[in-house]
Amino acid sequence: MSEPLRVGVLASGDGTNLQALLDSVHGHEATVVGVATDKPGARALDRAAEAGVETAVFELAVHPDRATRDTAIADWLAERAVRLVVLAGYMALLTSPFLQRFPGAVLNVHPSLLPAFPGVRAIEQAIEYGVKVFGVTVHFVEDDGGVDTGPVLLQRAIELPGASEPGEVLEHLRPIEHELLPEAVRLIARGAVTRDPGNERRMVVSS
Repeated sequence: MSEPLRVGVLASGDGTNLQALLDSVHGHEATVVGVATDKPGARALDRAAEAGVETAVFELAVHPDRATRDTAIADWLAERAVRLVVLAGYMALLTSPFLQRFPGAVLNVHPSLLPAFPGVRAIEQAIEYGVKVFGVTVHFVEDDGGVDTGPVLLQRAIELPGASEPGEVLEHLRPIEHELLPEAVRLIARGAVTRDPGNERRMVVSS
């Protein structure tokens, strides 16, 4: 039996997506070997500690710039032999020095049906646009200069025709995030995800 996939998680806040990983794939298909944050008070740190997972804080203020900070995070993850980096509510954009260290191995969960409504305030953007269908996307993060532009791995939609409050929409999307993100990690751990040779933006999932 092959060794579980070694996963590093970056989180900035409450860490509910981290908790979903800890409750489902951790210790099974994958092992979360480190959780890093840019926010010293992030609840994600407590969740990791409760699960016996190593943690580290990388505040931007103690580094000369974002690229230097990101290099420090990459070094920390590499020391733990991380093979997949999962962004679980990590609110800082990663720079090229980081993404070049983990090519094709950085995963993000986003509260919209990409390519619609990328970036911050995705739910607010969707409400302002008047959409009736919301959703969640799990996608790869690549060094392409864009925001939420990497290849899509998993998506799920939900109809909320009368939604007008971001908090209400988030309540519906959270359970979807908590299902899709662990499923994406399972698929990668199983070696079931490849690129379509005819379309590099298309990810193919084998059974």
